[in-house]
Amino acid sequence: MTIMLNGSDLTVTQVLAVARDGEPVAIATDAIEAMSQARLVVQEVLARGEPVYGLTTGVAERKSFLLDPAERRRFNHRLVLNHRMAQGDAAPPDVVRGAMVCLANSYAKGVTGVRPELAEMIVTLLNEGFAPPVRRLGSVGQGDLGPMADLAHGLITRSGFEIAENEGLALVSSNAFTTAWAAIALADAQTLMDSFDVAGALDLEAFGANLTCLHPVIEQTRPFPGLAATLQNLRALLEGSYLWQPGAARFLQDPLTFRCLPHINGAARDALHYAKDILHVELNSSQSNPVVVLAERRIVSVGNFDIGPLAAALDFARIALAPVVTSANERAVKLLQAPFSGLPAGLAQVAGSPDDALSELAVAGQAITVEARTLAHPVSYELASSVKGDGIEDRATMAPLSARRLADMINLSARVAAIELVVAAQAIDLRAPGRLGDGTAQAYRMIRNLVPFTRADDTLPADLEPVVELVAHGLLAPLDHRKRPVPAV
Repeated sequence: MTIMLNGSDLTVTQVLAVARDGEPVAIATDAIEAMSQARLVVQEVLARGEPVYGLTTGVAERKSFLLDPAERRRFNHRLVLNHRMAQGDAAPPDVVRGAMVCLANSYAKGVTGVRPELAEMIVTLLNEGFAPPVRRLGSVGQGDLGPMADLAHGLITRSGFEIAENEGLALVSSNAFTTAWAAIALADAQTLMDSFDVAGALDLEAFGANLTCLHPVIEQTRPFPGLAATLQNLRALLEGSYLWQPGAARFLQDPLTFRCLPHINGAARDALHYAKDILHVELNSSQSNPVVVLAERRIVSVGNFDIGPLAAALDFARIALAPVVTSANERAVKLLQAPFSGLPAGLAQVAGSPDDALSELAVAGQAITVEARTLAHPVSYELASSVKGDGIEDRATMAPLSARRLADMINLSARVAAIELVVAAQAIDLRAPGRLGDGTAQAYRMIRNLVPFTRADDTLPADLEPVVELVAHGLLAPLDHRKRPVPAV
């Protein structure tokens, strides 16, 4: 189904459908008319010769220099070339395609003053599957100047499109690159949370945990939406589990990383929901400067490229995700330790043997967890320097770094969850507890299809990448979100 861009109702799901699945895109008729009307205002301002930033003047510290009318189009082309200061490796193609759809949607809002033909050119190349190389580093989040200049150059070169007055600035000063990366990262984070619920539920069975930690009184007395959703997931995964039977729990109270599993994962869900709400506003906002005010037939300078709310929301998301990762790793470590698990050290097949079994997975898990946790450090208050632009450019949201760190944190976290799952599966085999839950049994079988039980004298599983893929794609269990009766605990 073709996704219609009108500048008002683009969703994260639609961005992913275009960026990853190649869903076709078109500009809505009303949006084309809105862009045409805004372009008429641009032509009127040009005819009047009014000083307008980036339209009839230079940019940054050269904003006071008026452009020769004969040089305006050439200036716009050079503006793109002169802002190709991005550095580093190329961003993933899905991020680039996401940036293209976000950019086209921002134009569809009808306030940037670009011609409809520019938006239609982007959509045409998007539908052809084109994604130019865009370097990932070099933006401070006040317009993704460097990456967007790479994108603009790639689009112009491929299409042969001749940009007009104002369009060079409109191409490079957008935050579409950051917004797209944020959309993809937040979608992946939500998938990761479902996988962490599966791994956590398997931990509870592997540990012989007390399921009073899932009692309905929890959401009744602490009515957080994320907590309620997590409890519902865990109960569905554990439906039919031996742990619901009287006397199945080994302890009256388990370590906090087991007992507070719903609260930890629930808090992250609430943080991600907040970030997604902020992102939805950003996806359907104009990030341009200047902005056409159609009712006043004028163009005004604004700071719409300052996407501080998104940068801070992404910081919040990473902060809330950090305890999820550290707790998951801690549960895996406790399952590997005989005093906590009641099983052989390292989950060896034979108790008292010198076999390392899975012991060394604790080291890998701890190392990756630390690396993931360091990415939770907030960046939205950082400012490298205020010297640029004669001291005028004295503000930075660092939103691109905030989005990129979330994506990197998710990739690392998936590896922690993979280790957690392999350890839990080994503990379940050794404990032989009886019937697993409907969801956890399915997850267990999927893990065992990829990683067999580690027997005496076996070495560590050679490759956990297939398990990482299960985690990253949310394939471990089809979570049933319908309301179910809660077993007595």
